[in-house]
Amino acid sequence: MERETREEAGKYVAEALTAPAKLPAEQRPRERLLKHGPEALSDQELLAVLLNTGVRGKNVAVLSGEVLTRLEQGERIPPVRELAQMAGLGVSKAGAVVAMLEFGRRRWGVTGARIDHPSDAFSLVRHYANRKQEYFICISLNGAHEVLAVRVITVGLVNRTIVHPREVFADALSDRACAIVCAHNHPSGMTEPSKEDDAVTESLKRAAEVLGINFLDHLIFTETAYFSYCQANRLDGFRAY
Repeated sequence: MERETREEAGKYVAEALTAPAKLPAEQRPRERLLKHGPEALSDQELLAVLLNTGVRGKNVAVLSGEVLTRLEQGERIPPVRELAQMAGLGVSKAGAVVAMLEFGRRRWGVTGARIDHPSDAFSLVRHYANRKQEYFICISLNGAHEVLAVRVITVGLVNRTIVHPREVFADALSDRACAIVCAHNHPSGMTEPSKEDDAVTESLKRAAEVLGINFLDHLIFTETAYFSYCQANRLDGFRAY
């Protein structure tokens, strides 16, 4: 059932960009929200439900995609008037988006969640699995392995992402993090690490040793599965979860 609902989300993103009104009723975000719950919808679909309508020349699917891209470019909730400058959004819709983000942060923000197992980290990043490019994400943790922040570090190409240790650890140091978990999606749908993934992992491991930050894990994930360097015993010398 879960896989079916995620496939439906993919159909929405692909088909609604050109003609959302022509989608069968059961594939439309609002109907699927009622039937399957919010966890079945992609980030873009959730925004589409919130925005409700688009504007002339830009349907709600396109608008929600543009808003999602804008939100992923920053680490904070943008001011209403800044977000409202996007073509087709306006103060009213921008205000609704900002209010939703702030309410969610206050009530159910990931800060404080404890990471005891790779599956805990997977649940925090899983919604990035349907992206068409590789997203490299870093989770900062305190000494009790409670989440301080979850950030997108870089967005790469279709089948690769380029990341440097300084980009990964800059915010972790600012957070006074004691440990980190890194993760990135594989748009190919395969979780097997590549040689590039191994090289990045080794580079991050060496940097963590110098900085005194525990590098708990590097996950490679899809919508339904993940590979954990920690579980595969490929982070020798580092303390597990």
